[in-house]
Amino acid sequence: MSRQTYKVCFCCTRRFKLGVAEVPPEIKALFEKYSENGFMGAAQLQRFLIEVQKQGKATEEEAQAIIDGLKHLTIFHRRGSALNLDGFFKYLFNDNNPPLIPSTGVHHDMTAPLSHYFIFTGHNSYLTGNQLSSDCSDVPIIQALERGVRVIELDIWPNAKKDNVDVLHGRTLTTPVELIKCLRSIKEHAFTVSDYPVVITLEDHLTPDLQAKVAEMVTKTFGDVLFSPHSEGLKEFPSPESLKRRVIISTKPPKEYLEAKEAKEKGDDSQKEKSSGDEEAWGKEVPSLKGDTIADYKNNVDEEDVSGEEDPDDADRSHHDVAPEYRRLIAIHAGKPKGGLEECLKVEPDKVRRLSLSEQQLEKAAITHGQQIVRFTQRNMLRVYPKGTRIDSSNYNPLIGWMHGAQMVAFNMQGYGRSLWLMHGMFKANGGCGYVKKPDFLLQTGPNNEVFDPKVKLPVKKTLKVTVYTGEGWYNDFHHTHFDQFSPPDFYTRVGIAGVPADTIMKRTKAIEDNWLPSWNEEFEFPLTVPELALLRIEVHEYDMSEKDDFGGQTCLPLSELREGIRAVPLYSRKGDKYNHVKLLMRFEYH
Repeated sequence: MSRQTYKVCFCCTRRFKLGVAEVPPEIKALFEKYSENGFMGAAQLQRFLIEVQKQGKATEEEAQAIIDGLKHLTIFHRRGSALNLDGFFKYLFNDNNPPLIPSTGVHHDMTAPLSHYFIFTGHNSYLTGNQLSSDCSDVPIIQALERGVRVIELDIWPNAKKDNVDVLHGRTLTTPVELIKCLRSIKEHAFTVSDYPVVITLEDHLTPDLQAKVAEMVTKTFGDVLFSPHSEGLKEFPSPESLKRRVIISTKPPKEYLEAKEAKEKGDDSQKEKSSGDEEAWGKEVPSLKGDTIADYKNNVDEEDVSGEEDPDDADRSHHDVAPEYRRLIAIHAGKPKGGLEECLKVEPDKVRRLSLSEQQLEKAAITHGQQIVRFTQRNMLRVYPKGTRIDSSNYNPLIGWMHGAQMVAFNMQGYGRSLWLMHGMFKANGGCGYVKKPDFLLQTGPNNEVFDPKVKLPVKKTLKVTVYTGEGWYNDFHHTHFDQFSPPDFYTRVGIAGVPADTIMKRTKAIEDNWLPSWNEEFEFPLTVPELALLRIEVHEYDMSEKDDFGGQTCLPLSELREGIRAVPLYSRKGDKYNHVKLLMRFEYH
């Protein structure tokens, strides 16, 4: 690709802000259609909102409010205030024209049992970095809660003196943090973002006397906020609504901590696999559920699970010598019944529980028992956790869990990458409260006791048409030499669907050479068989002929709340933080 020397004008950045010259042809045509003599008044804007933006209830007063809100771009003529082409374009590219349905917050039915919801779930929530040698701290727990995570996992072990309780990743080089510090931070930050319940899952390696100490800590820390059912086990899970601002403890009836137990070291050679070198700077492509990776990226090697990761629901649990006050804390009982998969997935009419499977165990179980898993998750909880070889705190494709009804798809929140972007996208729904109601088809049973079969390819339900018009903001949010020392960037956009295997695909635009304000004007169509589980993936990269392409922003949007029409789509960093200025102008249409 030829390169031109490019001199940046530091005194003025107006050339990097979109103006009339950058208005896409389709936007110009729409303005001409819905305006008169170059002016769009309230009545005309209302008609545009109804017919193009699919806002069927838009009123003329609302249209006038939009015009009034753009006073610096408003033109006054004989019929009152109106928008010219520049004002219309700025309105479309405004933060007040977002891609998701603006809501006052939670709008799903929150009165169903907990098992009817996908829940924003963390894995090893106390780790600051990798799984082998990073520090344990309450800081990532606080950060997770402030992002809306509702399930926090703590691994609890005796401290060095065996007289108190630490949180750490056992049998690794991770430095411990005191349990009481984690509990106090959870109490302080649990409900800053969402009033809906926080579940603390405990992986317990304690003696009965230390279990009693934990019971005292938990009871004193949370007091009346703690939800403790009176019975030994629940017959049905309560609803998120009934558990607002409550903390719930979930663990197995614990086994006695055996000091002499031979521990498998996680730091052995089999655990020290490094990334295979095919990883892009912003993370591996999400493994598809078809057995390969999505789109045009290299395969993500699926290592054999040689994990030292302890199965959280190991059936080898002693029910004696357990501190009774500790047992009474447990509201959601975890456990893996003795026997095979059939026994694990058995649905009991008078008892509910939580089952944990590794990502690989779920993948294998899904091949032969897909519908049984769906049936199990209609009443019971299923937690899926990352395989032990993910020592870099990477994640897996969450759709494998969601399409089988798994409520707790546990992720390493301290890293970043495409899988985590999908998780962030799913939980943008329902006001970001951390609970998303599962689609009805995952909760329904047919007349012959049949349930949804994740393996069956269904007919196309609807098709999403996406138009990528243009983008702006990189010059403001990135240093002017970030992408190239001597030239403006060559941006391209990747857009696609994460969903069931039949719907999953990624496509890309051409790269626009040497332009801080790229204009693509490209259309893509995505047939959807299960739109209820689909997420729209959007990424911008800068093409580099000699090195890896540079990252320029991403977002992931739940189709369940995607607005039709022309929308301003804000982009986020690799870690999921929203940029101040970077966004795309896109159009979404269903047919």
